[in-house]
Amino acid sequence: MSPLLEVEGLAVSLPTPSGQVQVIKHLDLYVNSGEIVGIAGESGSGKSLTALTLLNLLPPGAVVEGSVRFDGRELVGLERREWQDVRGGGIAMVFQDSSSALHPMLSIGTQLTEHMGVGRSEARARAVELLDRMRIPRPETALRRYPHQFSGGMRQRIALAIALARRPRLLIADEPTTALDVTVQAGILALLEELRRDGDLAVLFITHDLGVLSALAQRAYVFYAGRVMESGATGDVLTAPRHPYTAALLGARPHGLSTTRSLRAIPGSPVSAAEVLPGCPFQPRCTFAEDACAATPPPVLPIGDGRALACRVAPELT
Repeated sequence: MSPLLEVEGLAVSLPTPSGQVQVIKHLDLYVNSGEIVGIAGESGSGKSLTALTLLNLLPPGAVVEGSVRFDGRELVGLERREWQDVRGGGIAMVFQDSSSALHPMLSIGTQLTEHMGVGRSEARARAVELLDRMRIPRPETALRRYPHQFSGGMRQRIALAIALARRPRLLIADEPTTALDVTVQAGILALLEELRRDGDLAVLFITHDLGVLSALAQRAYVFYAGRVMESGATGDVLTAPRHPYTAALLGARPHGLSTTRSLRAIPGSPVSAAEVLPGCPFQPRCTFAEDACAATPPPVLPIGDGRALACRVAPELT
């Protein structure tokens, strides 16, 4: 079967005072039905911009090349009116900041039902069902309340309910748990897994937290400077990384209460996705780099067991 979402050769350029700058560079990824796929990487690596590209939410003047197919339908080049069928009904998105995602002057009930496209009584019943599924106490009463009357964790659950209102097949979750405490975060992650399992919902989960990635995603893509550095089954990528960047991310993680292991900072500063380098973008920070690494960017090549890697050195890292 073909993947539900299939991205091939995706390149995105944004307008700047000095001209178009390519920020997403020949990206390939896919998501199957009923699968949770994670995207990880440092800030500025192109994770959120990729998500916005999939829903055509880019600023004026942006240029998109390559192919994005959703359920067999090509999305690149769709007319504006055609996106109405895709957004919400096919692909939905929940953002990191629920405070800005929810309209402060509209009741929760209004925001939940306004795009359902069904009768008032049916929409209200669906809204109550969704809030109950999101474990919002007294959902009938909650429909009459406003975003500021809920905690941050509750607002994020409400934002998730709104994203699911039109029964999408793919949910893009852009760091939806970053601002939440650990207990609330765990509840959101458990809820996403439940929705995937019970409703065959596919999820593209964006995060900078490798712990969250390991707990939720079946497969993972590691981004750096608008490129995929490594991909594969999450367990393989995080327990036996092949790319120096993936290994460096894992080495920089805190190790709980350990007093014997110190954090290993990645040298240098992250390369912006808009920065143009002739070779591998991680080369200036890589301890394994060779002269050839600075010449041309390495292609992403399969290395077996469903894994892919963009590295000329490709050391065995554990």
